[in-house]
Formats: sequence, structure tokens, C-alpha cells
Amino acid sequence: MDISIILKIAAIGIITAIAAMLLKRAGKDEIATVVSVVGLVISLVMMLDVIVQLYDTLQSLFNL
Repeated sequence: MDISIILKIAAIGIITAIAAMLLKRAGKDEIATVVSVVGLVISLVMMLDVIVQLYDTLQSLFNL
């Protein structure tokens, strides 16, 4: 696994947290929640390839 994906996910988390905090201070709580959910979905999509690789490795390891 490459460390760049971890750094990308951390950057997305930081940006999402800052955006949500700014929106909550502005009184836009609903939009802040949407921004948080979108950040989570983007992170999960980025992790999809890693999850598929893990599944393939486990499948070959246990000869399934």
C-alpha cells in the first residue's frame, strides 16, 4: 500500500473539517452536514481500490 493514499485521505479530512466548522459558525448547519457526508463518501471511493486489493489477497491466501 502506498502512503500517498493515506496522505490524500488525511488532507480530505482536514479540508472537510475546516469547511464544516466554517459553515456551522455561519449558521449553515445543514450544509455543514452535507459537506461532512460528501467528504466521507470521497474518502470511501478512494479506498475502494485498496479494499478490492485486500479482498483479492485474502481470496488467494485462503484459496477461495
